[in-house]
Amino acid sequence: MRKIIMVIIFLLVSFFNIPAGLSQETCVNTEGEAAIVNNDIPSAKTEAVARAKWAAIEQTVGTEVKAQSMVQNFTLVDDAIKTNVRGGVKSYNVLDQVNKKDSVVVKIRACIEASKAKEAVSSLALNNSIAVFIPARKPGKKGDEFEETNILSETLIGKLTDQNYKVTDVAPTQAVDATEIEKAVKSESTLAVRSMMYKFLSNVIIIGKIDYTISTKKGEDIGYGLSMPFNNVTVRLTYRIVAKNNETGKMEVLTAGTESGKGLANNVEDATAEGLKDLAEKLAPKILDKVASYIQGNVKKIFVKVNGVADLDTNMDVKGIFQNIVWVTGVEEKKMGEFVVSYPENSIYLANSIKQKGNFNVVNFSPYSITLDYQK
Repeated sequence: MRKIIMVIIFLLVSFFNIPAGLSQETCVNTEGEAAIVNNDIPSAKTEAVARAKWAAIEQTVGTEVKAQSMVQNFTLVDDAIKTNVRGGVKSYNVLDQVNKKDSVVVKIRACIEASKAKEAVSSLALNNSIAVFIPARKPGKKGDEFEETNILSETLIGKLTDQNYKVTDVAPTQAVDATEIEKAVKSESTLAVRSMMYKFLSNVIIIGKIDYTISTKKGEDIGYGLSMPFNNVTVRLTYRIVAKNNETGKMEVLTAGTESGKGLANNVEDATAEGLKDLAEKLAPKILDKVASYIQGNVKKIFVKVNGVADLDTNMDVKGIFQNIVWVTGVEEKKMGEFVVSYPENSIYLANSIKQKGNFNVVNFSPYSITLDYQK
């Protein structure tokens, strides 16, 4: 009987501990600052509080991306936090407010439910935001030294940037190390990859590991009484491209594979560098094709209503403005002042991009619709 009671107590403790761990709240003190425009202190305070709330989420979830890099219009940021992170920010109190000559500074205490905040933060990710981390084993005396910024990673980041992708180089942030990536590439575990997605608000991660071997050493006998005049180095890359499926919210491997390049030079370091250049030229087109296919597959239709469009010329002007926004893949006219815009990102980024054109004010937006006022 005593044993049965002990088992029941153990099961009850386990049952009640599970939800507590999942719904654990973390309360932090954070600060936000905003400029005062046209002596409008209440609006500045609202913006400052939005910054402080985002800082609380950053601090709790471990996000590396600042709100400033998401959008410039903080009314939209605040709305995004209210809608997308509603379950994450459980509550907050303003502890202090300091009105300076040209800005407002607020201090708040915000309580964050970490598990829900992580889910919400990932929903704010840009579909065209790509995180890259491909460390290379360094030629040298030690076999476990990695060069986290190298010719291949720099070349790849440059080519992605040339295509107008927003690219985050993970290496300088020290958010993850080469050993973790090596484990992630070799195994099916994606813990390090998920962590990177949360930290950098990225829906696409390119991870890999570069190793090298000396195929033929300088001075080595290659037959017929000849010796090798250079070091011949083979560079090998093992990589994966992992992306978030917007329908299921789960991660999927877009592609995985290996590539190699060769380099010749007097010393091993230079030969390895030449091998990396050769590898970069082979790999870049494949990466660009896969990423482009992913972006195209995630395009969604957003209904945009524009108030203030009174004639066909204005309608054509507005359509032209929309077509020139980065990542808009198509604009369809429904009727005067109403359009369906094909766009692969969260609607908040489209709303902000339109707002930055100067002639528009955002009246309302949702995941699949935006309402604007237009002044010619």
